[in-house]
Amino acid sequence: MNIKCEIMNAQDISRSLNRLTHEILERNHGIGDLVIVGIRNRGDMLAQRIIQRIQDIEGKTVPLGLLDITLYRDDFQRLTDRPVIQETEIVTDINDRKVILVDDVLYTGRTIRAAMDALMDMGRPALIQLAVLVDRGHRELPIKADYVGKNVPTSVTEQVQVKIKEQDGEDQVLLME
Repeated sequence: MNIKCEIMNAQDISRSLNRLTHEILERNHGIGDLVIVGIRNRGDMLAQRIIQRIQDIEGKTVPLGLLDITLYRDDFQRLTDRPVIQETEIVTDINDRKVILVDDVLYTGRTIRAAMDALMDMGRPALIQLAVLVDRGHRELPIKADYVGKNVPTSVTEQVQVKIKEQDGEDQVLLME
């Protein structure tokens, strides 16, 4: 795949995360009963950044959960002979809590469905809200993000590649073709 264009640079990503954080706090009337859960591999890093912003704004911390959805994917058998399974770390009780699920890109909705299945196996949240950095459309399931950094209409032949500094050495969102 070749780079078609840069959708977001580091400053755009930072601004979007600031806005998402404020929207989360406003809609949920602060941090009471919130748990932020990031979907591995980049949603977890974005979730950590949102939690840091909440700490800066509210002066209090919110529990962080890290969720690996590999075993919950509906295409698990098609992945590879040796899928990489990472640890799920949710150290707080999610029962009757407001869970904010964080991912980098919302596409078909299948990853989010898998994440919700995984969460429901861990308890019964009061509600689950979804925050994504990029919504590229093409839903196959009736799933919609509550908080979106940027809507990017794409074709099905294009891909959105999110680079996060902690993992990729830089913050950037690219449209690939």
